[in-house]
Amino acid sequence: MKRVFWFAAVFTGILLVLAAQQSDVIIKLEGGSRPAIAVTDLRGSGAAQPLMNAFNETLYNDLDASGLFKMVPKTMFPLQVPQQPSDFRDQPPPQAARPGEQPRNGGGLWLSDWSSPPVSANYLAFGYTAVQNNVLVLYGWLFNVGQPAISQAQVIGKRYFGSPDEAGARKTAHEFAADIIAQMGGTSLLGTKIYFVSNRTGHKEIWVMDPDGSNQRQISHFNSLSIMPAVSPDGTKIAFTSFVRGNPAIFILSTDTGRRLPFYNQVASMNATPDFTPDGKQLLYSSTASGRAQIYIANIDGSNLRRISNTPALEVEPKVNPKTGTDLVFVSGRSGPQQIYHMSIDGADVQRLTNGEGEASNPCWHPNGQIIAFAWTRGFATGNFNIFVMDVASRNFNQLTYGAGRNENPAWAPDGRHLAFMSTRSGSDQIWTMLADGTQLKQLTTAGRNGTPVWAK
Repeated sequence: MKRVFWFAAVFTGILLVLAAQQSDVIIKLEGGSRPAIAVTDLRGSGAAQPLMNAFNETLYNDLDASGLFKMVPKTMFPLQVPQQPSDFRDQPPPQAARPGEQPRNGGGLWLSDWSSPPVSANYLAFGYTAVQNNVLVLYGWLFNVGQPAISQAQVIGKRYFGSPDEAGARKTAHEFAADIIAQMGGTSLLGTKIYFVSNRTGHKEIWVMDPDGSNQRQISHFNSLSIMPAVSPDGTKIAFTSFVRGNPAIFILSTDTGRRLPFYNQVASMNATPDFTPDGKQLLYSSTASGRAQIYIANIDGSNLRRISNTPALEVEPKVNPKTGTDLVFVSGRSGPQQIYHMSIDGADVQRLTNGEGEASNPCWHPNGQIIAFAWTRGFATGNFNIFVMDVASRNFNQLTYGAGRNENPAWAPDGRHLAFMSTRSGSDQIWTMLADGTQLKQLTTAGRNGTPVWAK
């Protein structure tokens, strides 16, 4: 979300600057080259066939969005596409082709038909579905087509089960894709959730959706201004700021039931921008309990409030290092325009990470606890915010978005390879995702205005 609130007069737009020297790409996708995968359009028998468009779209999109593969265009596929391992034929010994004679092939039923040009795949995903006893059954295989023999090619051979409807088809496709991604050493986003703020009901409320933008549903129902969500490490609680009582205050809900959990807000004109510690037992947030917005830490129920920062400036958006739990980044105006700072969780060893150029805000830790993503007005579109990433130790940074509206509120996915963020590139505030190198942009929301995503396990 843009200018993440110096709430009313107190929060006049919380954004900070990223300093550091420019660097080469910080986030490098694993492996210099991605394996090529051919993903066939699976067919279904009988009642399963009408579900296959949803299945095939989901399977392809999951693998493509993972950033782990080079997707082979289907126009390159052979005429015959196997549906099960028994469709393959053993390849006869190679024979020297006569002058002008085309090399022999199996029409799609030899492994080499898939590993050789024009397909040039490393892996082949194939299978078929059927409805059995009112259950959708997927028979899915992944073959390493570079192997010399069919008996050595199988990487995955598994059955998946779902309801005999489109939801079941997408479920089995997600699960098959997750197994393929795991085989490549990746982490599937299956089961993760993106929490965000939307005004589509006429009030800003907390919503949640799947990583592909499906299953969007409302979490909070305060009919007020509820913003800046944070999710506990175990995914069972969501904390956010709400104006339902007048002044901004912290509220915590169960993500399973939506039930409100106890949290005591200290007497203050503002308690806002919460973040959980890695053990989920404490909450850091900004409070005006001392008269001006400073960083505090309290138990998960609001008790034992302790002040961490102590400056004449406004300080908000504390984000605890998910790996160490002993240090944090935050936004402060102690040197003028809002900047990103780093300090230990006891308030010691304060260091400014940004150089004072422009404004920057919304820091978010990578799961590895070494890199942050944030919004910054520096560079290509001065005066507008773009998404950057920075190595905290070296302070080297990289710009991920360029000249396409305003881009803010980055949130790392649990796999560390994807980011969700708010962008106005489509004409209004909407949630988008991209790979950590800035590619494969995808819009997830369209209804109302949406922002401040948080990606949780």
